[in-house]
Amino acid sequence: MAHYLIGDLQGCDEPLARLLAELDFSPSRDTLYLLGDLVNRGPDSLAVLRRLQALGSSAHCLLGNHDLHLLAVAHGVRPAHKSDTVAPLLAAPDAAALLDWLRHRHMALHVQGWLLVHAGVLPQWSTEQVLALAQEVEALLRGPGLKEWLGVMYGNEPSRWSDSLQGPDRWRVVVNALTRLRFCSASGDMEFQTKDAAGEAPTGYLPWYAVPGRRTADTPVAFGHWSTLGLMQGHHVLSLDTGCVWGGCLSAARLDAAHPATAATEIIQVRCPQAQMPGQKPGQKAGQKTR
Repeated sequence: MAHYLIGDLQGCDEPLARLLAELDFSPSRDTLYLLGDLVNRGPDSLAVLRRLQALGSSAHCLLGNHDLHLLAVAHGVRPAHKSDTVAPLLAAPDAAALLDWLRHRHMALHVQGWLLVHAGVLPQWSTEQVLALAQEVEALLRGPGLKEWLGVMYGNEPSRWSDSLQGPDRWRVVVNALTRLRFCSASGDMEFQTKDAAGEAPTGYLPWYAVPGRRTADTPVAFGHWSTLGLMQGHHVLSLDTGCVWGGCLSAARLDAAHPATAATEIIQVRCPQAQMPGQKPGQKAGQKTR
């Protein structure tokens, strides 16, 4: 039985099919953990959601910022962007069922010793607090007030966590950290304008995983979201968004069952056909398998 983490799909169903074949994935034997941004920008978000829904309990999915955007568009609280590619999904006869399935996915998971998030975690949060806060947002997404919550979910303020935060301000910080975070200050102030690689941090900010004293530093964390960062395997940190939708690769990490809280034992990639993002250089490190 194998456990695989998979980076951002963003509607790239054909590479996902090739990756699953490369893994020799069996739903009766193996388990997938998708790190969010299942949909949008790529060519076939509808097929992606249908495939993942059909896999049942063998595929566990996180929600990324693009997935939340889809829910907001579908419920009429956000306009579609010119670059969105989710119109066929929204027009599909099974759209309501797929969207209901999507809103019941996770904001964070703790699996095989790994904390899984789409984007990042704030330095003040422990692993237990991340999971508890994620469950608060999950309850909102799954509840009867979904449309009302989506209507107040967006915004960059508050930019910093406080245990005293309540209501929409509290949950907005959680959503922003888990689905949008790349850089923050040592005190946890989030910065959302910069989308460059880790070495291009704006003055006064660091990649969230490099903040000294981060309370989750002793917990291995796997995340996606940051295509300009690409594949990164550091001490207790694994980044798996390798820019599939931009012509990079779709990446999976097989977790080592014998040493679940250390590094992934193997990185498996398939190449993707989309046009590359200007200025992006999705690299490949030694020891990767690419098809």
